Amino acid sequence: MSPPEQTLRPLDAAEEALMRALGDVMMALPRAVDADMIRDGGLRLSEYTPLMFLSEAPDSRMRMSELAQACNLTLSGMTRVVIRLEKQGFVQRVRCDEDLRGWNAVLTEDGLARLREAWPAHLASVRRRVLDNLAGQDLAQLATALRHIAKAC
Repeated sequence: MSPPEQTLRPLDAAEEALMRALGDVMMALPRAVDADMIRDGGLRLSEYTPLMFLSEAPDSRMRMSELAQACNLTLSGMTRVVIRLEKQGFVQRVRCDEDLRGWNAVLTEDGLARLREAWPAHLASVRRRVLDNLAGQDLAQLATALRHIAKAC
């Protein structure tokens, strides 16, 4: 339900500029990092991200639904990515021990090796495209603000 119109306050110039810049970043950054990674690391950002989350998970495994949520994908979208990674030998899908209806994605040794191989390209892209442009900014404060925005969504 939307709030009554009398409580709506138009954006001022600074707020409008921030929202437009944030929208630009949300669209351009994933494309740019993906292009960098394909060129320099040979792995798409959409493949790197689940490998990264799996490498950080206990026993290098996550339920498919949890991995999808972590990667901000639908379950069907995550399944397509994991199937592609499985065909390359980087991930295995196994039934959940606790719930035989569910599936886990498990990082393989080859998947971990591929992640380590692609990591320098990811790091270089993130540094060049994001961190180098935030020099002198309070990164901890910015991270807190972005987490608050994400939590409100």
